[in-house]
Amino acid sequence: MRKQRHTAYTHCPVEATLDIIGGKWKSILLFRVLEETRRFNELRRLVPNLTQRMLTNQLRELESDGLIARKVYAQVPPKVEYSITDLGKTLEPVLLALTKWAEEHMQPRMASRSQSVATPASSLPA
Repeated sequence: MRKQRHTAYTHCPVEATLDIIGGKWKSILLFRVLEETRRFNELRRLVPNLTQRMLTNQLRELESDGLIARKVYAQVPPKVEYSITDLGKTLEPVLLALTKWAEEHMQPRMASRSQSVATPASSLPA
């Protein structure tokens, strides 16, 4: 469960939003489900550093907040699909704005990081 869960947000609407979609994985999962309906194992492959337990917990929270819908098919082996809800679709502009910001501001930063991590020429053996 969430570390912080308020029943009323009187001070800051950003706090309310981040309480629902904040954290390390929720926005990534929302972005992936926004692209198309996804199966559980497909999400596991798309977000490889996310443990199965954490994926399950995050999906449950997103479902309980009404941002994604879970559909279980009565078959063997079990098949579960996650899709975006109408409420979840309202977050598309926010997620796309985050994507645009990262493309504009993080690409140069990531390039400079990789250059600073590279081995300096002076330390290479002659």
